Amino acid sequence: MNLDTREPVLQTLGVLEAAALLRELTAGLIALTDFDEALLALVRVTRDAVAGVRWCGFTALRAGEPAGVAASDEGLAGLDDLRHGPDSPAMSAIHRREMVLAADLAGEPRWPAWTARARDLGVRGVISAPVDIDDQVIGAINLYAAAPDVLTPQHQLTAMLLAEHAGLLLAAVRDRGRQLTLAGERDASLLHDGVVGQAIGVIMTQRGCPPAEALDVLRTAASSLDIPLREVAERLVRTVSRQRDT
Repeated sequence: MNLDTREPVLQTLGVLEAAALLRELTAGLIALTDFDEALLALVRVTRDAVAGVRWCGFTALRAGEPAGVAASDEGLAGLDDLRHGPDSPAMSAIHRREMVLAADLAGEPRWPAWTARARDLGVRGVISAPVDIDDQVIGAINLYAAAPDVLTPQHQLTAMLLAEHAGLLLAAVRDRGRQLTLAGERDASLLHDGVVGQAIGVIMTQRGCPPAEALDVLRTAASSLDIPLREVAERLVRTVSRQRDT
């Protein structure tokens, strides 16, 4: 019996490629706190990992307004930038909330101005998939091919998986960024907060270190002793005061 197993093998390779892409994206974005940096990492990893995709871009909106753009290659950044006009595959994907495919841009009627710019830059095919990030930010991941009819149903599946995974990762990046900002605000208030501020001043004097490092010393001590930060500060200030009084 002579069975043709080429198609299942190709499907298996596609699944493995997608799994490898998602792992690499997770590793690249898991610790990031800057949204723009995360977008750039996303499009570059995607460009390098997906066979047949020559370039990759991302278009982001916040409250309906442009909120960020990233391009794997600087020369194509204008294709994802809404300042050049809202008529594009990315905006179609965002507005329709579904994937958009143009396997061959020759004669493509949906986005005439955008298509002309894309073809001038060497783009011959595009997939745009909507990406839900959080309540404030949405976007689209854009996969570009340098030849017509290169983008296949397997690429559409990859784009769908990529969009879902990227949305989760980018939401986490934004959340970490917000938490970092809040932590910075809390740190700033602690520097001027009574006994904690005094303790920070003591550590700065003793170690010759900046305020942020002194605060880290206090936090490390509180964690090691398993007691509140304020209590550590009070103990330190009392100890120093007793030394001065003797």
